[in-house]
Formats: sequence, C-alpha cells, structure tokens
Amino acid sequence: MTTRRDFLIGSAVLAAGGLASLPAQAQGIAIGGIRVDARRLGPQGWGENAPRIARAMEQELARQLAPLRQRGGPTLYVTVQGLWLTGSAGTGGAGDAGDNDNMDSLAEVIDRGRVLFSRDVRSHLLSSSGGAWYRPDVDQYRVTALLENNAQWIKRYLGA
Repeated sequence: MTTRRDFLIGSAVLAAGGLASLPAQAQGIAIGGIRVDARRLGPQGWGENAPRIARAMEQELARQLAPLRQRGGPTLYVTVQGLWLTGSAGTGGAGDAGDNDNMDSLAEVIDRGRVLFSRDVRSHLLSSSGGAWYRPDVDQYRVTALLENNAQWIKRYLGA
C-alpha cells in the first residue's frame, strides 16, 4: 500500500529528475556585424530620412546587442518594412487603436549565406510615447521610441 508520504516523496524525486533533464536556457545568438536596410521607407514618404533611420537603428541595435557581439560572428540583417506615425500625437483617447505608431521589420541572422534566424518584428507604441504633442521635434522622438522598441524585441527574440 502506498502511503501519502511515499507518493509525495516519489513525486518530488520524479520532478527533480525531470528538471535535471531540461536543456540549459539559450545563451543567445552571437552577432558579428549589423546591417539595416530602410530603403522601403523612401516610397512610403520618408524620403531622405530613410538613410538616417537606418543609421539610427544600426546604432540602437549595436548598443542593445553589445553582449552578443562577437568578432567574426554571423551578421544581423534588419529590413525596415514600414514606419507609420499616427496623425494625432497624443491628442486622442488613451488606448485608442488609431492612436498607435507602428514599425515593421524583418530580422535575419545570416552566416555564409545560410539563414540561422528569421523573425518578423512589429512594434506598436502610443503616439504619446514621443513626449508632448506640441513640441516641434515630437516626431523625431516618436521615431526614436519606435526604433528602441523594435530593437528591444529583436534582442529578446535573439535570446539576449
């Protein structure tokens, strides 16, 4: 006859054995270079700002992914597919679906022509994330907030 104590001890032993067999948590994908392509933003109305957005995204990714950087490692390629700012920066109701700024990108880690990782990344932030709507440079802060958020998601997906 199995007693309650024997059952609990047996269950604990089985659980501990199961935990020991779990794989170690991923350490993240090592990254060598970082390249950002924002050319798709030009036809969307960003014009000459597209190269600046690409440079800013590269810098933000380099800052956030510093722990994963490894000389000679595979290259992270990010294609910015879209960047949309709502027309009403912080003037609508909080949480209103039409009050979100959005950024879509595709992050790929490629090593010698082989894709090691690929992920679509979509960021949504309230348009008020860039600060007060009446500031003359509020759109720059909104774009910066989207770049930071998108880079954070890429970092998370890479396991950092």
